[in-house]
Amino acid sequence: MGPVTAAVLQLAALIGALALCYVPFGNYMATVYSSDKHWRVEKWIYKGIGANPDTEMRWPAYLRGVLAFSVVGVLFLYLLQRLQGILPGSLGFSSVNPAQSFNTAVSFVTNTNWQSYYGEQTMGHVVQTAGLAVQNFVSAAVGIAVAVALVRGFARSRTGEIGNFWSDLVRGTVRILVPVAVVAAVILVACGAIQNFSGIHEVGQFMGGSQQWNGGAVASQEAIKEIGTNGGGYFNANSAHPFENPTPFTNLFEIFLILLIPFALTRTFGVMVGSVRQGYAILATMGTIWLGFTALMMWTEFTHHGPALQLAGGAYEGKEVRFGVGGSSIFAVATTLTSTGAVNSFHSSFTGLGGGITLLSMMLGEIAPGGTGSGLYGILIMAIIAVFIAGLMVGRTPEYLGKKIGAREIKLSAIYILITPALALVFAAASMALPTPPHSMLNPGAHGFSEVLYAFTSAANNNGSAFAGLNANTDWFNTMTGLAMLFGRFLPMVFVLALAGSLAEQRPVPATAGTLRTEKPLFTGLLVGAILIITGLTYFPALALGPLAEGLAS
Repeated sequence: MGPVTAAVLQLAALIGALALCYVPFGNYMATVYSSDKHWRVEKWIYKGIGANPDTEMRWPAYLRGVLAFSVVGVLFLYLLQRLQGILPGSLGFSSVNPAQSFNTAVSFVTNTNWQSYYGEQTMGHVVQTAGLAVQNFVSAAVGIAVAVALVRGFARSRTGEIGNFWSDLVRGTVRILVPVAVVAAVILVACGAIQNFSGIHEVGQFMGGSQQWNGGAVASQEAIKEIGTNGGGYFNANSAHPFENPTPFTNLFEIFLILLIPFALTRTFGVMVGSVRQGYAILATMGTIWLGFTALMMWTEFTHHGPALQLAGGAYEGKEVRFGVGGSSIFAVATTLTSTGAVNSFHSSFTGLGGGITLLSMMLGEIAPGGTGSGLYGILIMAIIAVFIAGLMVGRTPEYLGKKIGAREIKLSAIYILITPALALVFAAASMALPTPPHSMLNPGAHGFSEVLYAFTSAANNNGSAFAGLNANTDWFNTMTGLAMLFGRFLPMVFVLALAGSLAEQRPVPATAGTLRTEKPLFTGLLVGAILIITGLTYFPALALGPLAEGLAS
């Protein structure tokens, strides 16, 4: 069997597994967020935090809950790292320095999981399990909660109430993320991933030096890292490390975990708004972009310039031989089209155009299918923009799901889609203009610029993957990427929740003969076009200076 055929079969198996889970899992999540009953363990949690889960919130109160919970998370994780040197189970590691502690705390709370450190040489068991792993669960639950709040905005009318943040947070964690992560961790352990609390082991002498391996609760961290589209690895090699990702099967299984919730949330959306066909339209949009980008990535990595690469059968440099070009290409697209950021290969080692695809995947806003929750609310914002464009074309007031899209809704949506590009491009430009930050670039020219652009695109989009070749563990990059992650996560949420409140207050508008049918293939095509055109117009100059210049020159 050739490598291309193997890659196509892997992709077909992945699509089949996602299709089998789509309806039951999407329906289950809709039930979770629509139920008026609380589990006993959830009641204990509500009592412990002093929250009343039955109180409906308007969008400002919901936002205050999101921000307050996240601020506490940042402070707790920051202090945990600063105190690591005196904590048990630290494996002898010292406390993390202030700039890196800030960057890492912000990174995991914002669901970015950007890592400017070597995990196995920096973080002990307590920080990994009580700090990073906990944030992997709750940051993902926050994203789903905000998406569900926006869905309620479409589903409800003549009320400003969009649910209860504390109830949504707890249910997402207890009823969805924890059960799936437990099952996934057991499967990973059965396939060879490690799960223990052992210390550092000396395993041999190599080239005059010793080789040391850490133990750790790796499988459990790996499971929620993927299912929550987090991406932070226990080891520096991330999902290329055999302790995290032992076999080609686990590689495909981890890709499945990455895509499961983002795709299934479109079914949840359809059920909650009372039209599963609307959910299928959003799913078709996500699927079209994901499949297109995956096919394009495999083409760039299998069909390439140079006789050496042609004889090798693919661009293997920087890729794990266990997974090959196909498994690495599918993983790279999945992790950058979502907000995961996990890697099983070095994206910097991809061909020039292949690296550009990973960049463009994040620049789309990570909406195909996007992160846990963030992908759904991101693509719904784009749907509103697409409806508005269609309304301009035919001279009608735009409507979506029975709600009029007026000036307020368009302003909120427009600001949302401008925030992330502004953060990524401004921070990247500052890093190239100032005298010191460019010293962190390993490569000169177009590739070096791509390293910096990738770093801030990854941070602002809450992705977390790195292009490699950039020394991001400096005060400048730790601070600036930290700020990009904070603003890139929470500023968009302000406008998403404000939009949810605005939509929930409206009266439903009956459909007429002139209403755009947003469940039809025509709208799916319009939405795909709007996403690609808006992204292209925004980022094309920067892409032309980086990966496009490199790819055309090779």
